[in-house]
Amino acid sequence: MPALTNYRTDSYKPLLFLFCLFSLCWITVLLFAGGFTTSIKAGMAFLDWPLSNGSVNPQGWLTETDKLAEHSHRLLGMKIGLLSIGLLLWTYLRESRDWVRRLSRILVLVVVLQGVLGGARVRFDQLNIMSDHNLIAQSFAVIHACGAMIVLSILVALTLANTRRWIDGSSGLDHATPTSVKRWSVIATTAIFTQILIGAIMRHADAGLAIAKFPLASQSSLLPSYWNFGISIHFAHRVGAAIVSAILLIFLAKVWGSTSTKRALGYGAMLIALGLVMQIYLGALTIWTVKNPYVATAHHLVGAFLLASTWGLTFLAHRPTSHTVVNSHLSTN
Repeated sequence: MPALTNYRTDSYKPLLFLFCLFSLCWITVLLFAGGFTTSIKAGMAFLDWPLSNGSVNPQGWLTETDKLAEHSHRLLGMKIGLLSIGLLLWTYLRESRDWVRRLSRILVLVVVLQGVLGGARVRFDQLNIMSDHNLIAQSFAVIHACGAMIVLSILVALTLANTRRWIDGSSGLDHATPTSVKRWSVIATTAIFTQILIGAIMRHADAGLAIAKFPLASQSSLLPSYWNFGISIHFAHRVGAAIVSAILLIFLAKVWGSTSTKRALGYGAMLIALGLVMQIYLGALTIWTVKNPYVATAHHLVGAFLLASTWGLTFLAHRPTSHTVVNSHLSTN
């Protein structure tokens, strides 16, 4: 009987690609649920974990908004775990590319860590440990929020790696991507992730309205009239938004400034530009609507979209071209 791994190939697998796309759609729903749970402050709707009030089907969770948000978030997270295991098994049995199989293993490990971090956020909340502050739980919550972005980025990489264009080498990048595009793609991705980190600290410190005006921070100034931690982290998020916007515009200019990258990555760059405009508007709208939970959640979700899109272009920009692969084979032989 042949070993199951004998069926591994590096060819395009449409069903695996569709499964990756489905996982991306599912994590989008999960990110919405997590963002909405934070927006309505429902993270401690249940004081226990991994069960919810000692049950997988707690009483009242379908009729009470805070319980519905938190328990849905937990169930969706569990399903992302099952999907990541499915990806691991699928790539292990059918995928001959070592780095793709390795990436699927990393995905499972990060998803498991995400679950533990989410549980720690509940277990170490001041309501459970009877502390006079909630710094420990908030720290776990911030790391959990950033971990979700890492899971999203891994899924984006796996999805792109399983597209027909990637596998067939028809991505449009016939020549090496300009160094400036590669450099600014990394800078842009890092800047967005840092901004998401600052935003997570702000949200979990309940500082989303620490500065209640926009674009001004005080009566007649862009600077706050006084400072504390909440105002400082909120102002840092606003400054970060301006810096990220400038970096993204430079990155997009680099993409559009090269004929090859414009042809290969131009549509993705247009999506990033539209996402950036929407994100700035949603950030302002969050203040103007006094942090409407749906607006705040949409702001969180578009931020994740910007990270995923920029990371996706970064991943594509660093893909070895056919010339690079041929030269590598020649040098090894």
